[in-house]
Amino acid sequence: MNDNQKKTPNNNRNKKNLSGLLILLAWAVVLTVVFNYLSAYSKEATNAATTQEIDYSEFIQMVKDDKVEEVIFTDGMLEITPVDGYVYVDEDGKEYDENYTLFTMQMGSYGVGLLDLLDEHGVKYTNPYEPQMSPILEFMLTYILPTILMVGLFVLFMNLMARRGGGIGGIGNVGKSNAKVYMEKTTGVTFADVAGQDEAKESLVEIIDFLHNPGKYTAIGAKLPRGALLVGSPGTGKTLLAKAVAGEAGVPFFSISGSGFVEMFVGVGASRVRDLFQEAAKVAPCIIFIDEIDAIGKTRDTRFGGNDEREQTLNQLLAEMDGFDPSKGIIVLAATNRPEVLDKALLRPGRFDRRITVDRPNLAGRLATLQVHTRKIRLAEDVNLEKIAQATAGCVGADLANMVNEAALRAVRHGRHAVNQEDLLVSFEVVIAGAEKKGTVITEQEKKIIAYHEVGHALAAAKQKNAQPVTKITIVPHTEGTLGYTLHLPEEEKFLMSKEDILTEIRTLLAGRCAEELVFDTQTSGAANDIERATELARNLVARFGMSDTFGMMALGSVQNQYLDGGYSMNCAQETFAAADREVASLLQRCHAEALELLRQNREMLDAVAAYLIKKETITGAQMMAILEGRDPDQEEYYGVPAQRDNTIEAPAKHISMTSEPIAMPTASADLPEASSEEEKKADDGQEPKDGQ
Repeated sequence: MNDNQKKTPNNNRNKKNLSGLLILLAWAVVLTVVFNYLSAYSKEATNAATTQEIDYSEFIQMVKDDKVEEVIFTDGMLEITPVDGYVYVDEDGKEYDENYTLFTMQMGSYGVGLLDLLDEHGVKYTNPYEPQMSPILEFMLTYILPTILMVGLFVLFMNLMARRGGGIGGIGNVGKSNAKVYMEKTTGVTFADVAGQDEAKESLVEIIDFLHNPGKYTAIGAKLPRGALLVGSPGTGKTLLAKAVAGEAGVPFFSISGSGFVEMFVGVGASRVRDLFQEAAKVAPCIIFIDEIDAIGKTRDTRFGGNDEREQTLNQLLAEMDGFDPSKGIIVLAATNRPEVLDKALLRPGRFDRRITVDRPNLAGRLATLQVHTRKIRLAEDVNLEKIAQATAGCVGADLANMVNEAALRAVRHGRHAVNQEDLLVSFEVVIAGAEKKGTVITEQEKKIIAYHEVGHALAAAKQKNAQPVTKITIVPHTEGTLGYTLHLPEEEKFLMSKEDILTEIRTLLAGRCAEELVFDTQTSGAANDIERATELARNLVARFGMSDTFGMMALGSVQNQYLDGGYSMNCAQETFAAADREVASLLQRCHAEALELLRQNREMLDAVAAYLIKKETITGAQMMAILEGRDPDQEEYYGVPAQRDNTIEAPAKHISMTSEPIAMPTASADLPEASSEEEKKADDGQEPKDGQ
C-alpha cells in the first residue's frame, strides 16, 4: 500500500468534517437572520400596541391646556408624557390612559417658539444624546455574535449527544458504537481470577492459542470458530470469563451490551453494529463481547407483531458475522441466560460455532471460587473453606463473592481483625434468609407454634433415611420474611434425586404443618412456602420425572427459561391436566399423613427439642441430635465455637455516624467469639495473615 492510499481515508474524513461544519454554519446564519427579523417584528408589534400618535396641533393645544408634563425630542419625533390623571380621547372616542405612550411627528425645526411655549407652561423637555454606533460594530453585534453563539451551542449539544451515543438525524454520532475498548492492562482479569469453570476455560483455550499462534492452525487448514456463545445462569461468571479471555490473549477487548444497540430510531442499531465491526477490523486481532445478546437476537416472529429496529439490528449482525475473515483474528463472544429465545440463524455453525455452558460450580469449583475471593481477606485459623463450600451447594460465583464480603463486614462490625468460621456461616444464612430482625415482638403462643413448626421439619428429617441432615434451627425472625427456618446442609453433593428422595423432601416440608396440627390442633399461614415447595416437587415428580404410577414415563410439561429457574408449561389435554392435578393432590395427602404419623410416634422427642429451642431461640443440628440421643445439648459446639457463647441481643447503636464523620473501629467485646490470639498478634505486628485453603 502506497502513501497516497494511506492518506485517502483521512482526506475523506477531513472533507466530510469540513462539509458538516459549513452546513452547520449555514444553518446558524439562517437561524440568526430569522431570529433578528422576528425580534424586530416583535418589537414593532409591541410598540404599536402600547403607543398612539396624535396630531401636532393636538400636542400644541395640550401644552396650552397644561396637560403635558414632559417632552422628549428624538429624531423627527416628540415623545409626550401627560400629567397624572390625563386621559387622551381620539376622534373615535377611544381613551388612552397612562399605559399608552403618546407621540407626534416633528413639524420642521421646532425653533425658539416651541421652546418658549414649553417654558411658559412649565413643561420639561430634553434632547438625550445618542452616540452613533459604527455600522461594522452594529453588524457584528446583530449578526456575527449571534451566529457564533448559535454554532457554539450546536457544537456543545452535539458533543453531549455523542457522549451519550445518541443524536438526531445522523448528527452527534447517532450510529457510533458505544463499545468500550479494554486493553490487557485495563482489564486486569486472567484465568487465575476465574474459578469453578474449568470446562468452560478449556473450551476457550483454543481461541487464546489461535490468537497467539495462528500459524499452526492455518498451516493445517483449520479455521478459528467465528463466535462462541456463553450460556448460563445469572452470576455464574460469563462476563468475567470473556474478560479473562481478552486478558490471557493480550488483545483489544470490545464490550457492549445487547441493549446498547437498540434505540427508538429505526436503523440506529444496524449502524452501530457496522461501526463496531469496522473499529474491530482496524485493531485485529481482537475480541468482541456482546453481553445479554438476547436483547437483539430474539427469534424473528411476526405472529405477535414485529420490532423493525431489533430485527434490522439482528440482520446486520448476521451479515457482519458472515462477512469478516476469521483468519484475521476477530472473535465474537456473546453471553445470555435465555438461549431458548435466540434466533436459529444466529446459532447455526459459521456464526456462533460453539455453545459453552457456564454452569453452577460443583464442590471443587465452589472451593476454588472461595479461595479466589478470600485471597485479599484476612482469615482466622479456624476457617475451613471446604466446609463452607459443602454448605453452599447450588450457589453461583456471585453468591459466594457476596457471602465473603458480608463475612468481612460482620467481622469488622464485631471488632475483629480477621474473618472466622462463624462469620462465613452466618453470612451464608444472611444471603439465603436475610439478617435477624431483633426488634420484632412475638407473643408466647406464636413463639411456641413457630418452634414446634421448625422442630417438626427437623425431626422429620432426622427420622428419615434419605433426608439431608439439619445444621441449624432458629425461631428468630429474619428480614426476608421468615419467622424462623430450619437449615439443611447435605453431607455430600448429589446430582440426581430418586423417587424416595423426593418423597422424603415432601414429607419434611409438610412436617411443619403436621406439628401444628398435632400439638395445637390448628393450621397457620407459616406453612405457605413449605406447601408451595412441596407442591412443586410433587408436580415435577408427576409431570416431568415420569415417576407417577398413573402416567408412568410420560412427560406432561416442558421447562421454560432453564437458566432463569423458570417454571414449565403443561403440554397435554385438559383432561390429562386435571388428572395430573388429582394425582399431585393424592401424593401430597399421602405424604402429609405419613409425616403426621412420624411425628405422632416421636411426640416426646418433639416436645423436648421444642422446649430447648424456645429457651435458646437458636440451636444447631448437633444439639438437636444430642437431645434425641439423651445427651446434654449444652456440651455441643455452636459452629465450632464453645456452646457457652453469650446469646444476648446486641444493643442498638447509640450514635449514628454521619458521612462527614470518621467511623471508629469498634473494640473487641469479651462477650463475642474472638479471632485467634495468634492471628491478632500477627495483625498487630504488621504480618500477613494466613490465607485460607
